[in-house]
Amino acid sequence: MINVTESAAEKAIILINNSENNPEDELGLRMQVIGGGCSGFQYNLEFGAAKETDKVFEFHGLKVFVDPRSSLYLAGSVLDYNDGLMDSGFKITNPNAKNTCGCGESFNV
Repeated sequence: MINVTESAAEKAIILINNSENNPEDELGLRMQVIGGGCSGFQYNLEFGAAKETDKVFEFHGLKVFVDPRSSLYLAGSVLDYNDGLMDSGFKITNPNAKNTCGCGESFNV
């Protein structure tokens, strides 16, 4: 379905642990595809708890939540994290994307 690299999982876990959240909540990373952006669809990453209809995955100790609609667009995708001087942040490589915008934040299928 999807894959999360070790560096992306490690960074997400650090961010979750540093956030002000209720320790009783089982938080993870929500990966979503929503309408918008300059190419039609855009990615949305946020921390939160699983919803009842989510597919739940675990990679390197990180729980990842994907809603059923987004799972169609994210099939085969890889979430990575790069911490370089010129390129820093999370990056999704999606084999389903026919075109992406220049910033890589939106795509179409």
